Amino acid sequence: MQGEALSKGAVGLYQGRFDEGLFLPGQDRSAYLPPSTLLNVPKNAALYHKEPFGPLDTFIVVDSVNELITEGNVSNGALVASVASDDIRLAQSVAGELLAFKVGINGLRSRGDREEVFGGIGQSWKGCFVGGSHLVRAVTQGTPSDLLYGNFTDHTALPSVR
Repeated sequence: MQGEALSKGAVGLYQGRFDEGLFLPGQDRSAYLPPSTLLNVPKNAALYHKEPFGPLDTFIVVDSVNELITEGNVSNGALVASVASDDIRLAQSVAGELLAFKVGINGLRSRGDREEVFGGIGQSWKGCFVGGSHLVRAVTQGTPSDLLYGNFTDHTALPSVR
């Protein structure tokens, strides 16, 4: 997807390299990508419609708050997002409009620790949410009336604290 985005006009801001000392001699590297950053991935590229993940990140330039929210939601769900602004009320308002399971405001937000719930919204996550007691419930057979927290074909149940 990265190659396609670049061929369609995305701007490569950073292209990392592997540290040879971190691999074993002859180790298969087909599942590894060095860190990369792209600017303005075109809308006709597959990556534009996906949630960038792992060592690949993207930046999109916008002209308005509405455009920011629209672009932030284009992949129909994200695990984690961050909003940075000098105007904390604006940042909170934007964060409330993003289809992300967790949103950091003026700081990074990550998976969290082992006790914190982890999951996604929309297309970013399917199945049980995990973390703390949610992981235990995900692998334990409960009663038929117990609805697990998570994104499923027949229901979505979000915990009150994310």
